[in-house]
Amino acid sequence: MQRVTSYIPAGEPSDPPVGIVVLPHDLRHLRRKLLHLEDGEMVMLDLKEPVLFTHGDRLRLENGDTIEIQAANEKLFAIAARDRLHLIELAWHLGNRHLSAQIEEERILILRDHVIRSMLEGLGAVVREVEEPFQPARGAYHAHGGHAHHDHHHHHHD
Repeated sequence: MQRVTSYIPAGEPSDPPVGIVVLPHDLRHLRRKLLHLEDGEMVMLDLKEPVLFTHGDRLRLENGDTIEIQAANEKLFAIAARDRLHLIELAWHLGNRHLSAQIEEERILILRDHVIRSMLEGLGAVVREVEEPFQPARGAYHAHGGHAHHDHHHHHHD
């Protein structure tokens, strides 16, 4: 089995990848892991330090080939606000609850959580269901001792 010991960040040039691995956000923080590629092949990731991978990063195999990491589509809520100030207020309420959130200019993405949806709608937000890649702000991962506390809503499909 081929090993991966280095990687190429998204946006840096490299040869076209020979394979693809699709991972949800909570499985993109990796150091050592057996990865199942889309074509059924497997490779062993074995890095010196844990890396929080993002969509478009490439893993370099020992033979020089690369594998591209793609962010899986996830079931999310897209939260829209009346204006920028309202969006900041909504982000503050989410941050207060230590929820993973992807904060953008015009909206916030979070994992679907119906209790939180009710709270947000009570604050005047418009909440829509979407399925798209999720790249939450990085702070939530490290501030609370790893990411075990993100797992209570997840049903892992291995």
